[in-house]
Amino acid sequence: MHKRWLILLAISLGGLLALCLPARPYQPLEPIPSGIVDMHCHLAGLGAGGSGCFVSEHLRHNWRFGLYLRSFGISRRELLAQGDQRIADRISDSLARSHYVSKAVVLALDGVVDANGELDRQRTEVYVPDDFVAAMVASHSNLLFGASVNPYRCDALERLDRAKAQGAVLVKWIPPIMEINPGDPRLIPFYRKLVALNLPLLAHTGREKSFSRAAEDYGDPERLRLPLSLGVTVVAAHIASSATYAGEQGPDRLARLMREYPRLYADISALTQINKPGALREALCKPEFAGRLIYGTDFPLIQTALVSPWYSFALSLREKLAIWRTENPWDCDVLMKHDLGVSTEIFARSAAMFDNASTTATSLEIHSQRADIPLPAAMTNPNASPIQQPSAISF
Repeated sequence: MHKRWLILLAISLGGLLALCLPARPYQPLEPIPSGIVDMHCHLAGLGAGGSGCFVSEHLRHNWRFGLYLRSFGISRRELLAQGDQRIADRISDSLARSHYVSKAVVLALDGVVDANGELDRQRTEVYVPDDFVAAMVASHSNLLFGASVNPYRCDALERLDRAKAQGAVLVKWIPPIMEINPGDPRLIPFYRKLVALNLPLLAHTGREKSFSRAAEDYGDPERLRLPLSLGVTVVAAHIASSATYAGEQGPDRLARLMREYPRLYADISALTQINKPGALREALCKPEFAGRLIYGTDFPLIQTALVSPWYSFALSLREKLAIWRTENPWDCDVLMKHDLGVSTEIFARSAAMFDNASTTATSLEIHSQRADIPLPAAMTNPNASPIQQPSAISF
């Protein structure tokens, strides 16, 4: 009993000490720019109102489902009564009230594809179709369209053309959930199409804990070598944090690739979550990431208990209170990341890359479309990955 009290006392004193510590940002503070774009914002639905979205029965009975609905600030009853578009309305309204973030790229999410190149509903846990997201963007001026196309679909290239025509600014993958091996040579035509359409690829890297199962090896940054070698602009979501591959930490693996490929970027979404300790500091301080980081939030998870200024030892009490008292979720995220040392350049890069993304492929050097580009030997024999059972959260 005496030992237990000593432990509790030590924890309490540590907490008090953390409250009294001065601000210790990871990098010198710089001004917050105007017109920030959040490049990593999720949209979802139940299929209400004819959206075409669905959530598997398995996930609906998982504890994560209720958390996701609460983080979107909506109930199942509201969605069924008013339609899935209410989530887009809520996102747009919240952005309109933000002092710092003016727009967000809202992301579709394609599903798993079967051997015939068709959507496999039995193996797909969450599906958010391109057409639904494109329609929501068309009716909300502060939303941008992030498409999602599984490259194993029989009509994948046609879907990319359609997404571009609808105004897509990027293509989003969660490879461990969509069962996509980014290093599969069969995807070369898809990658060349991305280059031709000037569509960046936003790919989840690192461990995936948002769903009930995941092929974790597909989150390995090394598997992005193939699209990068073909000239695709790739944004590695979450800097591959909290993951180890072949004995190498995910961020170190990503940094090595950044030394080789100037078209490789990473977003800083989810890096302030309590289950990613030290991730933002590593992103801001690793020299290979300089000039390659992009602002994103991973909304709606910034509205959960996973993110709080009270978890940080680098923020002063005054900063924590200011962030805690801020009601708008995007403003909270910007203030916390700013106070931790996120630069003006990082905040501004997403707007430069994705807002008014109208540059055509003909204005770029598309030498990578040549069919005679040799592939690294490691890409000619992609390995399958077993499905694993995860237990925490991070899109």
